[in-house]
Amino acid sequence: MTEEEFDDFYAAAFPRLVGQLYAFTGDHAEAQDVVQEAFVKAWDRRASFDAASAPEAWIRTVATRLAVSRFRRARRWLELVRKDAPPEQTPGPGPEHVALVTALRELPRPQRLAMVLYHVCDLSVDQIAAETGSPAGTVKARLARGRAALARHLSSQEAESMTGREEATHAS
Repeated sequence: MTEEEFDDFYAAAFPRLVGQLYAFTGDHAEAQDVVQEAFVKAWDRRASFDAASAPEAWIRTVATRLAVSRFRRARRWLELVRKDAPPEQTPGPGPEHVALVTALRELPRPQRLAMVLYHVCDLSVDQIAAETGSPAGTVKARLARGRAALARHLSSQEAESMTGREEATHAS
């Protein structure tokens, strides 16, 4: 891939990858950072990239691994400096977005990754299997379990918010 081709690829893929990693991490700034870092790593390998080798999948995989690594380092650091867990941080957009991001965070990493790759990145089961190195059956199972867990979590959140509204109505 020439420098010009890489620049065009970067311009087209960066916003899409940031959106995908944002869905995975729940933190827009973190998503931008890890995607940018993955592109820096890709720059050194641009000569070996071509359109047929799925460079976007390579960058997404690198960015996802960077995000997981950063999360683990941050968690270890927090465990060292704090006895109590840090307060849960959620993004500022609407309640539906907050509920979805919170529910996604509750999923185990493999399920969350499969859900994001399938529903946000629009990858097929076979593409997810190739990208994650998992059998297609495992990807299907992760998707099914992830959907079920999200449905349970989102249903319980909706029930809690309805109960809170009813209590507020009766109190006034």
